[in-house]
Amino acid sequence: MSGQPRKRQIFPLDALSVGRGVAEPLQRQLYRTLADLIRRGVLPAGSELPSTRELALDLKIGRNTVVAAYDQLATEGYLASRAGARAVVVDLPAEPEPADAAAAAVVSRSLAQAGVRLMAQPVHHGTPGHVAFHPGIPDSAHFPFGVLSRLLARRAAHAGHNLFGTYHITGLPELREAIAGYLAAARGVSCTPDQVVITTGAQAAFDLLSRLLIDPGDHVWMEEPGYYAARAAFAVAGATFLPLPVDGDGWHLEAPESAPRIIYVTPACQHPLGITMRAEQRQRLHQLAERFDSWIIEDDFDGEYRFQGRPVPALQSTDRSARVIYVGTFTKLMFPALRLGFIVLPRSFPPGISRALGTTGQFAPLMLQAALADFIAEGHLSRHLKRMRRLYAERRQAFYDTCNRELGDFMRLLPSEAGIQVVARLNDHLDDRTVALAAATQGVNVSPFSQYFRAGRELHGLILGYAACDAPQTARGISALRRAFVACRA
Repeated sequence: MSGQPRKRQIFPLDALSVGRGVAEPLQRQLYRTLADLIRRGVLPAGSELPSTRELALDLKIGRNTVVAAYDQLATEGYLASRAGARAVVVDLPAEPEPADAAAAAVVSRSLAQAGVRLMAQPVHHGTPGHVAFHPGIPDSAHFPFGVLSRLLARRAAHAGHNLFGTYHITGLPELREAIAGYLAAARGVSCTPDQVVITTGAQAAFDLLSRLLIDPGDHVWMEEPGYYAARAAFAVAGATFLPLPVDGDGWHLEAPESAPRIIYVTPACQHPLGITMRAEQRQRLHQLAERFDSWIIEDDFDGEYRFQGRPVPALQSTDRSARVIYVGTFTKLMFPALRLGFIVLPRSFPPGISRALGTTGQFAPLMLQAALADFIAEGHLSRHLKRMRRLYAERRQAFYDTCNRELGDFMRLLPSEAGIQVVARLNDHLDDRTVALAAATQGVNVSPFSQYFRAGRELHGLILGYAACDAPQTARGISALRRAFVACRA
């Protein structure tokens, strides 16, 4: 009733405590404790707090500490204060109750269909320190990290404003020029620097291209077996897949029943089989792309590592109708954590790629691009590639010999022509997913061959990367894999 004195709320002094032996400042401790009491309703709306002098005496702390805590609470809307009057707790809206299981289920159903697809895609990143026998992992012990560090330091010292902003969205001009020159010499790719777009790895390139080129329901003609990470990017965009069978005889290019919007291929080193597309198959693929007015996405992830003759030119080098989109990466040439890849767009590609990159945020750090440009231009990449070709050829032969000798009872390595991983077919009807799990318990990372199939019958086997392991690591890895096989057979 108006005119009656307001009943004073007894202040819960026992609920307050501050400690001098902790790293958190006293002011922050007091602020945090009072805010918690107000949020939980221990100090309800209208409660008067002690004066700053009284509370300072009770807690045996400085008055300025209390003043600072009160001021922060008033700034954030917990307290109302007037000159000459005690601070009063403000009436705050009630906090929502914690979500129960049913509410959590409703939240999970609120994802968009594309979000559900995105979160359901398969991944295989491996385990740190377990290099045997993770597919696609290059050797890091022989990489010239000292050279790259020196180039980064030099660029950082003389960067200026040019490398510290969000400029050059499609890529640093020096790097685009270096990549165009490298591709012309090493892969036969015909392009100018302005056709090169730098991305944060090949997977970012697939994600970007799927957003630009695929509407829900569009058909993608995809290798079977094929690279599941690229398939994942297309699936999230809503693609419908048409299988393009690949086996030891190559690509079976019978025209699909529906016109594909995109044809995805890995012609230099088929993933995961490691074979190379022959000239007549390349010609047939170009013809079908023209017939269906399709884009061809050429994933040249591993084309430099060919062990029978010289590396074959890229499919893009024979493109006469400007429809091949070339995707490359430095993951296998250098190291995966570099996270730098690139796209070579055909001249017929619609303009505006910089706006797409700016919107998705998939452009790479300029400082790292600058150091990589120097690494290529000064010849370090070419020298490193020559060294690794020799090393990988030796490791590849040793890996085949040891696996055939030690694991012949359980699996058979398929012949391949390129790449830093091989396929092993399993004997005795072993399930490759079960074997992969058993291998993981032994510290060995392998990929099940069956996960590369999405249409028709799955074949069981293992994808084994050999490049990152020296002789002792290979021996230990094969012994561990043998133990996994024995456990699965038992």
